[in-house]
Amino acid sequence: MRKTSTRILAAAFLATAIAAPAAAQEGRGRTVTVGIGAQIAPKFYGSQDYSIFPLPNFGLRREGRPMPFEAPDDSFGVGLLGQDSAFNFGPIARLVAKREEDDVGAPVGDVSMTIEAGGFAQVFLGPNFRVRGELRQALNGHDGLVGDIAADFIVRDGDQTIFSIGPRAHWADNNFHDAYFGVPVAIPAAGLAAYNPGSGFYSVGARAGLTQRLGRNWGLFGYAGYDRLIGDAADSPIVRQFGSRDQLSGGLGLFIEFNVGGR
Repeated sequence: MRKTSTRILAAAFLATAIAAPAAAQEGRGRTVTVGIGAQIAPKFYGSQDYSIFPLPNFGLRREGRPMPFEAPDDSFGVGLLGQDSAFNFGPIARLVAKREEDDVGAPVGDVSMTIEAGGFAQVFLGPNFRVRGELRQALNGHDGLVGDIAADFIVRDGDQTIFSIGPRAHWADNNFHDAYFGVPVAIPAAGLAAYNPGSGFYSVGARAGLTQRLGRNWGLFGYAGYDRLIGDAADSPIVRQFGSRDQLSGGLGLFIEFNVGGR
C-alpha cells in the first residue's frame, strides 16, 4: 500500500531554502540531509501488482547535532518542540499515489493522487523506544480521514548506524474505505457484488529501517515493510477478486549531507 513518498520532496527543498538564510542570520549553521532512491510497493491499497516509486529523504538539524531518528514511514513534518524533546508534536503532510481502474481490472472508478495533511504526536520512552501517532485528512482524492499508530525499537551507533523495527496499525474512515474497497453497485461482468465498507482499522504490519553512513558526508538508507489487510478492507470483493491482503514493500537509496549558514 504505497504512499508515494514519506517525505514530500518539494516541501523539503523549500524548507532548505528557508532555513539557509535563517541560519546565517542566527550566526550558526545547519546540516542538511538530502537523499533519493527507489522503492517497490503495491500500486495502490490492496493491489496484488507492484510498481517502482521514488524514495526521497530529507533532514535538517543544527550543525554538530546527531542525526535524529525518523522511521521510514513517517510523514513529512516539523516537530514544534525541538529535536531534544522526549515528547513532540507538529504538522505533517503526505502524498498518496493515484489508483486507476485499469490497474484494478474492473470499472470501480479512479482515485486521484491525494494530498493528506494533519498532525503527529510522539514520545520517546528512553533512547531505544518510540511511540508515534499520526492523523491526516485528505484534501482531495479519496477525501478520507486516516490515522497511523507506530512503535519502534531503535538501535544506533552514534550517526554511523541507525536501525529500527516495530509494529504498525492503520485506521481510516468510511470515505477512504469507499474509495479503495467499496463497490457502489454490483458489476456482474467483473464478478463483483455491491459492497459498502465502514470505517475501522484496515491493516496491521511492521516496518524495519536502516541508515548506514558510508563516509563522512554520505551513506545509504533503506527499509522493508509488510502489511496485512484486515476488517472490511480484507473482505472487499475488489481485494478478493483482483488484489491481495498481503502487502510487501521495500526500498534503498543514497543520501548526502552538507552544512549551510555557518560563519
